[in-house]
Amino acid sequence: MSSDTAVVTTWDAIPSEVVRPGVSRRAIGTKDVICVLNRIEPQMLPAPHAHPDLDQLAFILSGRAVYHVGETGHEVGPGAVMLIPAGVRHWIEPAGDEPIDNLDVFAPARADYLHLLEWMAREGPPVAQPDAPGADAAPPAVT
Repeated sequence: MSSDTAVVTTWDAIPSEVVRPGVSRRAIGTKDVICVLNRIEPQMLPAPHAHPDLDQLAFILSGRAVYHVGETGHEVGPGAVMLIPAGVRHWIEPAGDEPIDNLDVFAPARADYLHLLEWMAREGPPVAQPDAPGADAAPPAVT
C-alpha cells in the first residue's frame, strides 16, 4: 500500500497483538508515522523503558493510571496527554479495576513496530462487522 492511499477503518477491525500478559496493541500508519492503540489490563506488570531516538506522544483514552516519566509519577485518566522526550525512562502503571486504552504516536515510526502495519499491505483493511462492539455503521474502505 502506498503512503498516499487513504485507509478508513475502525480500531476494532485492526488485528491486535498480545505483547505480554495484560498488554495488547494494534497500529495504523506508515514508515513516517505510526499510531499505536495499547490496551493495558489492570493486572499488567509495569515495564520501565526508554526510546533513545524517538519522542513519544501518549494519550489516555480510557481508564486510570500513574504514568511515570523520569522520576515523576503523574496520575492520569481520559484526556491526559504526555510528551515523552527521547531517552527519558517511562512506564505506565494501572490504577484501578478498568482497562486503560493508551494511544501512542511515534514519528518516524518505530522500526520494531512496523510489523503491526502488515495488515495494511493486504487487499484493503479488515472489514469491521456492523454488530461488533465499537464498529462503525459504514464499512471501512481504502481509497
